Amino acid sequence: MGKHRETLAEMALLTTVILGITACSRTEDGAWFSEEASVRGLNFVHQSGFTGRHLVPLIVSGGAALADVDGDGDLDAYLVQGGEIPSTEANVADRLYLNRGDGYFDEAPADSGTDDRGYGMGVAAGDYDNDGDVDLYVTNYGPNVLLRNDGTGRFEDVSLAAGVDDPRWSAAATFLDLDADGDLDLFVVNYMNWTPGIERDCFVRGVPTYCGPTIYNVPAMDRLYRNNGDGTFTDITFAAGINVAFGNGLGTVGADFNDDGLTDLFVANDMMVNQLWLNQGNLRFKDESLLWGVALDEHGVAKAGMGVAAADYDDDDDTDLLVVNLKEQTDSFFRNEGKYFVDVTREVGLAAPSVRHTRFGVALADFNNDGSLDLYEANGRIESSNPAVANFDEPNLLFKGTRDGKRFHFDQITPQGGVSAPLIHTSRGLAVGDVNDDGGLDLLIINKDATPYLLMNQATRGQWVRFRVLTSSGRDAYGASVSAMVGTVQMRRDVQPSASYLASSDPRVHFGMGDQAGIKDVVVTWPGGEQERFGDFQAGETYALSRGKGKIFSAH
Repeated sequence: MGKHRETLAEMALLTTVILGITACSRTEDGAWFSEEASVRGLNFVHQSGFTGRHLVPLIVSGGAALADVDGDGDLDAYLVQGGEIPSTEANVADRLYLNRGDGYFDEAPADSGTDDRGYGMGVAAGDYDNDGDVDLYVTNYGPNVLLRNDGTGRFEDVSLAAGVDDPRWSAAATFLDLDADGDLDLFVVNYMNWTPGIERDCFVRGVPTYCGPTIYNVPAMDRLYRNNGDGTFTDITFAAGINVAFGNGLGTVGADFNDDGLTDLFVANDMMVNQLWLNQGNLRFKDESLLWGVALDEHGVAKAGMGVAAADYDDDDDTDLLVVNLKEQTDSFFRNEGKYFVDVTREVGLAAPSVRHTRFGVALADFNNDGSLDLYEANGRIESSNPAVANFDEPNLLFKGTRDGKRFHFDQITPQGGVSAPLIHTSRGLAVGDVNDDGGLDLLIINKDATPYLLMNQATRGQWVRFRVLTSSGRDAYGASVSAMVGTVQMRRDVQPSASYLASSDPRVHFGMGDQAGIKDVVVTWPGGEQERFGDFQAGETYALSRGKGKIFSAH
């Protein structure tokens, strides 16, 4: 969310990108999505709390989760509210909506315990206590909240007792089994050490607007909590080595980037170098972002990193990275080469189209089930497009992933955003999941000071198969990966709910298969590196892959 004092390198890059805009390819592919939030029962309205002064939290809030919180096999929706700063008991509350089973929602009962009234940012979903149901961790400006699920979709605030009521301004969070001991640890990204008392007045062409993080110069330290296995956590930030770097963190994602069997952490920082925390074992981490080439873009520029996506887009069995940024800054698409990353933003076709918008939520997913990952970006300015009107709205963008031999690239879909009627709001958090269980991935998007989007997938789609990957205790195996042969292509998909921006997505692993009737040689790599082979599966179904039920054949 940084400001626009471009370096010479940024200006040179912008000139190159603008010259290339006319070459930006578009695909006339019809509407892939239909917006149905209201008709399906999501009557939520985000409130930023703006009353005249441009307090910086107001322009970046708004997260969401798609998770099965009541254990009935379908995806429910949790939407994070803004409110007022400072928060009070009269503040507007977060909302939980329960899926009826057909993709239509009912608001959860008033006594569900999900009505946190802090000034909300995002949410992470995960079964931290291994009791078989999904819990929620809500990040706020102010104390964060851990909501323990009792198994019926009702929750209890256990933040203080669990030791994770971080009072700082937190943005993204993720549950991951970082020490491969069978329970989920918690990583929390903090944005700035900001208070209303240090707020500044910033202007664009004489009109008040929101300030960027470099104005304040108060970067924050992220926090790492070890799960003690008894319902509590221990803050191990210093012991883990996370304390050696500060940043203006907004987005995070976990994956085994160096293929050593241990889950690593990536943090997208706003106008500061990104961080790549490589897991050294025994819950020790080392920031290798500069060595691996993801701290800065290919021109050595620190961008306004917001949302982040991680997936094996080029099917070479490692996890690549995409960081989305501010208007007039390109996306940063980093291809994993095994021991380092290469910035391939221009090569994959994203340099020219990405500079025209400010991107927050982001998803790499196969929306048309053709076997190639597509890209959706949720956009919204941090400065008004019209100085006379506080209007931050922008259209979102959809890109079709295309394979041309060994070349992979993204082509922008028209109509814009893949919807027949234009949708233009200030979009923030984005979660992905199949809410009506028809084999097509849908999108839940939070819009600042507006109703959300629930984009139901209506694309012409190929075959698909989906896996719920489970630990021996029965929870979703966050950090595991599934590889399989789809036709002649070996694909890899990670169990990775927390990415995008302030969001948590369906942890089930989805493979688009084109015209293939089945998927072959399915292998799960568990946190810690052990691998199990599960065999072949037919298309069109969701299967459970439980640890210990396959054939173990290798381990790190």
